[in-house]
Amino acid sequence: MFYWRAHTGPVQWGFTDREGGVSAGAFDSLNLGGHVGDDSAAVEENRARVAESVGVQRDQLLFMQQCHGNKVVLVDGPWDPAGPPPADGMVTATPGLALAVLVADCTPVLLADPAAGVVGALHAGRPGMMSRIVETAVRQMHDLGARDISAVVGPSVCGRCYEVPPEMRAAAAEVNPESSARSWIGTPAIDVASGVVAQLVANDVAVQWVPGCAREDERLFSYRRDGRTGRFAGVVVAGVA
Repeated sequence: MFYWRAHTGPVQWGFTDREGGVSAGAFDSLNLGGHVGDDSAAVEENRARVAESVGVQRDQLLFMQQCHGNKVVLVDGPWDPAGPPPADGMVTATPGLALAVLVADCTPVLLADPAAGVVGALHAGRPGMMSRIVETAVRQMHDLGARDISAVVGPSVCGRCYEVPPEMRAAAAEVNPESSARSWIGTPAIDVASGVVAQLVANDVAVQWVPGCAREDERLFSYRRDGRTGRFAGVVVAGVA
């Protein structure tokens, strides 16, 4: 169920893989994405299994309506009946909430200041990196009292596997030169995760980078590899000290 998992003081964080769920076909088996064409009952069962694994009630495991932007929302409890708002980041200082970010190539970022009890989860694809969602989230965590923030950056498509037009790479490099890359065949490419890590470091966030390329590792869902596919998740839980 978990590709990588750890505790840092009262904070629990991890990244799921494809194993341990009930979805079938292209979504086999732990698909957590409700917007990709999978059976909704299977997705809900998969989400319930992840919630149980991290020790929270199902309604305390919060997903977003991700939209490839830089909006970060403050959460202090389960979503109301209207459901999650459009956003690509969440932050909270409420113990017992589990924040989840869905990906299938984009870069999942989990943030925490364990001493302050503040955590965050970010969906940082190319648009999020270029619109500096990291800076937005760090600022909001500071507003909640965070001072010593650490990040775990999860597996995503690597720069060698993310071929793009030359002008797209140039635009990304204007935001973060570290994102400029070349593919396996020498064509222009973008390393989104490197750009995200550079932004974290620039904002005085300590970084742990979990190795792995979503496209190369079949334990992970990858849109670039498979097209019709599921989503894995980064999950961070604000614990009780």
